[in-house]
Amino acid sequence: MIRRRCARPCARPRAGPRQKTCRGSPQGWSHSSTLRSSNVRLRMDFLPQSPSAFEFHHIRYEKQPPVARVIINRPDVLNALNFAALREMSRAFEDASWDDGIAAVILTGTGDRAFCTGADLDEQSLFVRRPRDYWKWMGAFIEAQERLRNIGKPTVARLNGMVVGGGNEFNLACDLAIAAEDVVIRHVGPVRGSVPAAGATQWLPIVVGDRRAREILFLCEEISAPQALAWGLVNEVVPRRELDAAVERLAQKLVRTLPEVTRYTKQQLNFWRDLSWHLTVGHARDWLTLHAGSPETQEGLEAFHEKRPVDHAGIRQRLAEGASTEYRWGPPTRTCPSCGARHLPEEFTFCGQCGHKL
Repeated sequence: MIRRRCARPCARPRAGPRQKTCRGSPQGWSHSSTLRSSNVRLRMDFLPQSPSAFEFHHIRYEKQPPVARVIINRPDVLNALNFAALREMSRAFEDASWDDGIAAVILTGTGDRAFCTGADLDEQSLFVRRPRDYWKWMGAFIEAQERLRNIGKPTVARLNGMVVGGGNEFNLACDLAIAAEDVVIRHVGPVRGSVPAAGATQWLPIVVGDRRAREILFLCEEISAPQALAWGLVNEVVPRRELDAAVERLAQKLVRTLPEVTRYTKQQLNFWRDLSWHLTVGHARDWLTLHAGSPETQEGLEAFHEKRPVDHAGIRQRLAEGASTEYRWGPPTRTCPSCGARHLPEEFTFCGQCGHKL
């Protein structure tokens, strides 16, 4: 209950058993049971919940105070991220942030094959037909990233398997990382038709330096765990059988810190990452949405599903020959002289509606 003492005695009698009115301020003030009950409701809203209350399907959320664990639970697709998994991760990060009994949060993946391999490409294929839906998907990715980065507690990435694309962006969003010795880290955006602009382009230059960041993102080659340690992508590399023990040791060290000063230390450390993130991620979200149905993206997705190499040379040849790389069959500029169908691709020789030769 809020109590306030007026500098002047009240000249007006109490208005009722539950309300006090004072003329000591120009407008007076009142406090009632309504405000008291709303404070109770507000407090209830901030209370953390048991992990079982969420009924997550794509992640596992565990709390053993003072440590919480968020586990991407899609091992059949190498812990790739779909829209539903991202939404569940956001909710778990939010709950861990509000739980004053939690001092550290561990992020990992189910199994020993993959920590996280980025976006689920089956789901990404849908955006070729409806590019505007990519904007919604990336909104969920951004929200999960920001919930993790602003969780107010130290976070540890437990790298239990391959770390690819958006998986490494979640690794970078964590404060610390420990990897099993056989783990590899890789980005694939420029060879697969995407731009790694949801954390990698912003934070890799800060973490590993500008030249190494360009090497990682342009060459898209695997980085071994020892190399990742040498470059500063991870803090420690251990034999796989020792991974859990190493992560637990680190978590217990993080627990032995004062919560508020640790939270503000983290906030200050996040300054440069936040700056680069907020200056670029909104633009990246729109650019990637506009290009979700582009020929380069289509070629990368088709090559993945057909299990063949991406035809980089073919794309470049079309560009060199002056053909459109924005439209697979040329810009939609033709009109059928027979049926009047409009917006036919420039390279079509027959009308797709009536079959008339163009």
